[in-house]
Amino acid sequence: MELTKLTAHEISQMLINKELSSEEITKAYIDRITKVEDKINAYITITADEAIKKAKIVDEKRMKGEKLHTLAGIPIAVKDNMCTEGIKTTCASKMLEDFVPPYNATVIDKLNEADTVILGKLNMDEFAMGSSNENSYFHKTMNPYDITRVPGGSSGGSAAAVAAHEAVFTLGSDTGGSIRQPAHYCGVVGMKPTYGTVSRYGLIAFASSLDQIGPITKDVRDMALALNVITGYDKMDSSSANIDYSDFTKELGQDVKGMKVALPKEYFSEGIQQEVKDKVLAVAKELENMGAIVEEVSMNMTDLALPAYYLISSAEASSNLARFDGIKYGHRASSYNNLVELYKQSRDEGFGKEVKRRIMLGTYALSSGYYDAYYKKAQQVRTLINNEFNKIFESYDIILTPTGPTTAFKIGEKNNNPIEMYMNDICTVPINIAGVPALSINCGFDNNNMPIGVQFISKAFNEKTILKVAYAYEQNRSLPSIKLNI
Repeated sequence: MELTKLTAHEISQMLINKELSSEEITKAYIDRITKVEDKINAYITITADEAIKKAKIVDEKRMKGEKLHTLAGIPIAVKDNMCTEGIKTTCASKMLEDFVPPYNATVIDKLNEADTVILGKLNMDEFAMGSSNENSYFHKTMNPYDITRVPGGSSGGSAAAVAAHEAVFTLGSDTGGSIRQPAHYCGVVGMKPTYGTVSRYGLIAFASSLDQIGPITKDVRDMALALNVITGYDKMDSSSANIDYSDFTKELGQDVKGMKVALPKEYFSEGIQQEVKDKVLAVAKELENMGAIVEEVSMNMTDLALPAYYLISSAEASSNLARFDGIKYGHRASSYNNLVELYKQSRDEGFGKEVKRRIMLGTYALSSGYYDAYYKKAQQVRTLINNEFNKIFESYDIILTPTGPTTAFKIGEKNNNPIEMYMNDICTVPINIAGVPALSINCGFDNNNMPIGVQFISKAFNEKTILKVAYAYEQNRSLPSIKLNI
């Protein structure tokens, strides 16, 4: 039995039955990381000694008969933009290369309370800006299905670690698709919960009105278990939703008969790879066979989502990253003659190319004379997009779309064309703009044996419906066995 291929719920049952110890499973994952990490580069920081120490503590608690959380003793990892007390949190940037937070993000506290075992911090696009994981200051992460291809971004390390069996599940952050798109590229399950369901306290901000933490897992049941840990109101986050979050696993296994599924034609138009289109439409047919009602709809605002997203997110990035000045926060230049030079040199040395591009775009959009023409107009479009989603959800339970227009592309293929790179987010950004939940799950492979993701979307705070439909599909799907290229 290859322990690292087991799901969280399988490992949990083995731990409960005392067929396995947390120390054993943690060491198995550390061995796996040692074996494949030089090919994948999913991690920035590996905390092996701390992980084994925590695993032993959990085993001792279990031996004493203490009541433990379902995920107690499960080895996981988190994206390196979530603050971890005493452990470096770099945002994959030279600007924060040596930053060690004095406190934990709320999600880290929740993971610790559940007694999960944290293996380390995962690679990402710098400050979560990117769609390919090629923008990290430290190294590029590779796709486990083909190490010449990207794993997606910005949570590429989080998705690659799960796909390569270097963690049972991981946490990522999703600003415009940064959990779902890499989940699509790497053949795993990724979810962006409703904005406000998971605390952003301790998440280093990219675009505050869009950022959302979410899990990347091996299957849908693991997703439900992970959400059970990380969701909940947090007084430290002013955008946190104060609502009741009951057990996300409760509706798993229920049938989808009579559910209404919307298939927006704009998500299947020109630019969508034919194999992606075919596989996603096959999912729609499978849901019909299970008793769901699938109908084509139109979402006319879809084409406006991408430009609105890049204006809003870049404007908020410009504001959020202004704090990194070389004085209060972040890298400080070693050579300067005056205060203005200190600012310029520190930011020039500390930020990478893509981060600088978005800061400049955002600053321009917020500048005097252009605010109304760009940022204000983008916010008005945001309202229209949100209204369009709400209108669809008056008649439908789920919206079904591709997660991305194509499968994973070659490393370096789109580096010289930022517009083409940004187009990879065309299927995911509308969801962040509307603040609704969405999940990506593997629905097949293309002719190059690269994974294809299908996206399930529902109204705000309706994660359970998404999980129910995704689980029903997962239990009925038939996928070929494709070996990893590691």
